[in-house]
Amino acid sequence: MRGMLNGTEAISPDIANSIASLPATVGSPLQNAGTLFKQFRYQSGPSGHYNGHTTALTGRYTDNSLSLLERPSDPTIFELYRKHSSPDKSAMNAWWIAHTNDLYPILNYSNFPGYGPAYGANQLSPNSLFTNSGRSNFGNPLQHDVNKKLGLDKMNSFLNGGFNGAGAALNSGISNDSDDRIKLLSFMDNMYKEYAAGQHTNPWGVGAQNMNGDMRNIFYAEKVMQTFKPELLVVNMFGVDTCHTNFTNYCDALQKADWAVNHLWNTIQNTPGLANDTVMIVAPEIGRNSSPNTVLDANGRGGLDHTSNDAMSRELFCLMMGPPGVVQSNYAVNQVYGESIDIVPTIANVLGFDKEMNLSLPGKVLEEAFV
Repeated sequence: MRGMLNGTEAISPDIANSIASLPATVGSPLQNAGTLFKQFRYQSGPSGHYNGHTTALTGRYTDNSLSLLERPSDPTIFELYRKHSSPDKSAMNAWWIAHTNDLYPILNYSNFPGYGPAYGANQLSPNSLFTNSGRSNFGNPLQHDVNKKLGLDKMNSFLNGGFNGAGAALNSGISNDSDDRIKLLSFMDNMYKEYAAGQHTNPWGVGAQNMNGDMRNIFYAEKVMQTFKPELLVVNMFGVDTCHTNFTNYCDALQKADWAVNHLWNTIQNTPGLANDTVMIVAPEIGRNSSPNTVLDANGRGGLDHTSNDAMSRELFCLMMGPPGVVQSNYAVNQVYGESIDIVPTIANVLGFDKEMNLSLPGKVLEEAFV
């Protein structure tokens, strides 16, 4: 993971010859711009992807009773930010960029009393939306006048999670005022125009065949950041889950995710209004088992699952970058320090609404990363 971490460890030849050849990263390893917690932990609860995401977004561990069809029972970082910031923040300032429109969009707000859709994030699932089928479901946005109610209603439906597919019944109820909705529709029109013109096929010059879903998700997250400059944006990547059945593809997905995260930070540093004024936190939601399963790939490598009784599935890392003078640069914390539940209180501290919250969180601020 040379885009994020320092080190020149060689990749075994069989794996190196079986994964994509990517250009050099656009910037130096991100560790140089931040603090690496080498022994971060997902300490409690089932070691599943949805559980891990829920913990990272709510600051609370979940238990075995978690239903994949229900929203979180505790407020998400989006709700906490929008409700407790002073003055209150609009949905334009909070974005949830989910890898797909299946399941994960419901993490933008909870069922907790006093919170809910009024404080949720604007949510996009680029790998469902910015495709030929997504364009068909939306209608032809290139023919919409941004002042037409029909166009605004369709845009509102999209941004509210009412995508034609698995998320259709999960309409989020997030509201944007009419001025913001016009801006959002204009953004979508521009994205579809660029998409139709082929500008999104190979936008980073890594080769169209190498642009996987994770890279596209980061690419559209960059578009959102450059256009709206939100104070809070969360983006997830899911390509590495191929590890269950194909270890080599897992390595390929890892290097692409690593490359994309490096590109994201470089984009932030080259965007006025974000450069030298942004803190970025990177962490896996869960780990992987210490021993392979019996599913062998073309190189004879066994897949890796993630089970709650394997301690390695709870071992993570966390990398935090930020402006010089705010976040320690090129610093590594080698001992066990930090948990998944610490991410939300750290974000609350960085954005300055931690003192306004009227409920306590079990995690702590990752003070070790700050100057």
